[in-house]
Amino acid sequence: MDAVQQKVTGFLGRFFRNQDLQPDDDIFALGFVNSLLAMQLVAFVEKEFGIQVEDTDLDLENFRSIGSITRLVERKSALPAQAG
Repeated sequence: MDAVQQKVTGFLGRFFRNQDLQPDDDIFALGFVNSLLAMQLVAFVEKEFGIQVEDTDLDLENFRSIGSITRLVERKSALPAQAG
């Protein structure tokens, strides 16, 4: 498990204490995610990994599982910094 995946798993583990989440488990289908947790997850990803989650990134597919969140972070981290 890589560092990004470990951090995401650790964050979600605080909310899913009795659930052994696997990288491809659909956290929305499991019924654990409400709108508040979804916003906390976005804020965690931005702060923890130093990336900006844009409106276009707010697709359910990017946050559906630990694996999809990890891929989003890795993809956003690989982008060159944009001049503002």
